[in-house]
Amino acid sequence: MALEDAKTQVDMAFTRDDPRGLSFENTFGGATSFLRRRYSKDLTGVDIAVTGIPFDQAVTNRPGTRLGPRAIREASAIQAFDPPYGWGYDPMSELNIVDYGDVAFDYARVADFPEALTNHIRGILAGGAASIALGGDHYITYPILKAYAEKFGPLSLLQFDAHTDTWADDEPNRIDHGTMFYKAVKDGLIDPKRSVQVGIRTENPDTLGFNIIDAREVHETGPVAVAQKIRNILSDHPTYLTFDIDGLDPAFAPGTGTPVWGGLTSGQASIILRDIAGINLVGGDVVEVSPPFDTTGATAVAGAHIALELICLWGWTRR
Repeated sequence: MALEDAKTQVDMAFTRDDPRGLSFENTFGGATSFLRRRYSKDLTGVDIAVTGIPFDQAVTNRPGTRLGPRAIREASAIQAFDPPYGWGYDPMSELNIVDYGDVAFDYARVADFPEALTNHIRGILAGGAASIALGGDHYITYPILKAYAEKFGPLSLLQFDAHTDTWADDEPNRIDHGTMFYKAVKDGLIDPKRSVQVGIRTENPDTLGFNIIDAREVHETGPVAVAQKIRNILSDHPTYLTFDIDGLDPAFAPGTGTPVWGGLTSGQASIILRDIAGINLVGGDVVEVSPPFDTTGATAVAGAHIALELICLWGWTRR
């Protein structure tokens, strides 16, 4: 297969016969799925189900992250005809990856959303697949963690972010994208002593014992050293990785709800993600992509690359 196959290949999200392999349809046309993977609700033999979570009720400033999954899928079209650079293997050919579509929920019944999302992820895990979620505001990670903790027990959390999201909140029914990891710790879903938050650059009076590698440390010690530090902390413990796109500096990802200067470059993030290969990644998400605030599409491009890196990380330890 090669680019010349674009003459006959189109709409591979629906017409693909083999779930594995690269796709060579025109990047600017055809049905849009993540990496041109086949849309499917059948998880038989599936390794990874990519799923969209178009939810943005709980944003600090800019709304619009409900449009993130759609934008990330569109941006991923240009990645579908080459193996990801630097990994030495092609997860699109070695893994059975499907686009599982989006979670269904009633937008007018916001209080029902968390359970709907937890059930959605439970279904993926029960089907034998891992989930890579495209958000959506960062609150979505909390209902997802509930499903993962049911299967794996208390998890390590690897969080790329400008904010720790551990502000105190003892009201169980509040839906807030800045307090969900406080609740996750209190609920026993994650073990903060075996978890890492990377890129932090905002104040929080109580970080609940998380290992924090702030943005300055990344800049001063470099991404290779940071990756090694992360690996040492996580060891082989089951790990869920969440990447808030505002972990990147606004120069690299302006389309987010809460931009904070002084963040990671896309280059630093890519090196860290590559160099932590071998961690026991069980699932992940990329969140807070808000396309209305980035007409260039750069933020969605970053989100698409991060999602692919998560797939590469998951597959690396299972080769």
